[in-house]
Amino acid sequence: MHAAPLIAHGAPADIIAYRNGRAIPAARFIADAAQLAAALPPTGHVLNACRDRYRFAVGLAACIRSNRVSLLPSTHAPEAIRQLGHFAPDAICLSDDPACDIALPQFRFPEGTEPDAAPWQVPSIAADQLVAYVFTSGSTGVPLPHAKTWGRLVRCVRIEAERLGLMAASVHAIVATVPPQHMYGFESSVLLPLLGGHALCAERPFYPADIAGALAAVPAPRMLVSTPVHLRTLIAANIDLPPIDLILSATAPLDESLARQVEARYSVPLQEIYGSTETGQIASRRTTETAEWELWPGVSINLRDGQAWVEGGHVEAATPMGDILEPTGGERFLLRGRVADLVNIAGKRSSLAYLDHQLTSIPGVLDGAFFLREGAPATGIGVTRLGALVVAPSLDAKAITTRLRERVDPAFLPRPLLLVPEIRRNATGKLPLHVLQSLLPDT
Repeated sequence: MHAAPLIAHGAPADIIAYRNGRAIPAARFIADAAQLAAALPPTGHVLNACRDRYRFAVGLAACIRSNRVSLLPSTHAPEAIRQLGHFAPDAICLSDDPACDIALPQFRFPEGTEPDAAPWQVPSIAADQLVAYVFTSGSTGVPLPHAKTWGRLVRCVRIEAERLGLMAASVHAIVATVPPQHMYGFESSVLLPLLGGHALCAERPFYPADIAGALAAVPAPRMLVSTPVHLRTLIAANIDLPPIDLILSATAPLDESLARQVEARYSVPLQEIYGSTETGQIASRRTTETAEWELWPGVSINLRDGQAWVEGGHVEAATPMGDILEPTGGERFLLRGRVADLVNIAGKRSSLAYLDHQLTSIPGVLDGAFFLREGAPATGIGVTRLGALVVAPSLDAKAITTRLRERVDPAFLPRPLLLVPEIRRNATGKLPLHVLQSLLPDT
């Protein structure tokens, strides 16, 4: 593949999106992207912070057709944005939020402007064109960039469409509860409709009633792109949904019993996607039928010193995985858990090493360590929580939390944050489990 079209919609009247229940044709999308591309400042890097999924997609398309690179950091915390500015000094922030406080030059998404009439023509994009950098949090506190080229993204998403039976299917309206900036949301709620000839939905519903309303506002056939957290909440709310043809879940492995409840409650097949920010999606499974994951064609798993590496196919480079993967033969594997240092909260990934670095970088903090609150009661929707031990004689917990909020995503703020006089580490600088337990209340 030397090039691929920006969208798969073959006619100007084909529906490419729904916004506030109103259908948007492909011709309008192409015109909106062309108009935005012409209006953007002369810069090579754009942080796309648009919350409206249609506007995000227009911003992405505008950047692609004008050879700008979209930046998709894992968090908008001030420290991460500062580091992003070092990586791309010319970066600007494209936002549709008047209150956006991201510390980059702001460009507001144009409101209420009608694009000029133009002949229908879908741009063809070179397969090797760099279209985005997605970022993971490095252990040193510096966000790590991962390049995404157009051809490999197209290949990946086309395989997803084939695997889900959407390549030659009727146009599905795709409602998603995940943000478009997240790698899962980027691929499955933005690129999948654009490259599969389907229709994305601008809204991002969160609560069960909002999800039901968003689905009711679009025509059948419908697809819901969601997470275990949202699906668990839907089941707990016992809320009725309009007929759905497919549910997709990712960001964390789905419990088989929950998958069965969802399929039975809504009479719909549920598929899971597995992947990472670094690799993009690489496998899928029907959770109610098998525990094994089936890899995308051309992708392989190799074990090196006990760690799983993924390479081949659409994956840009051989990549170590943060999960324990057990190949079972052919193109299948079992997911045996996460490498202990990585944490996944509400679909957002970080590492304890990165969080520790941010904590101990705060002036006045002499030592500190994050820990997983294993066995802590769920918050009603099964959200993992972190705690932290901190040695900071001159600071109180409120001051430390305020400083941390500037450095890490709010999902990773520790609850509780425990001030201790010292943390007794071993000879290698590690915190033994028995020492941690001795510092916790009621242990």
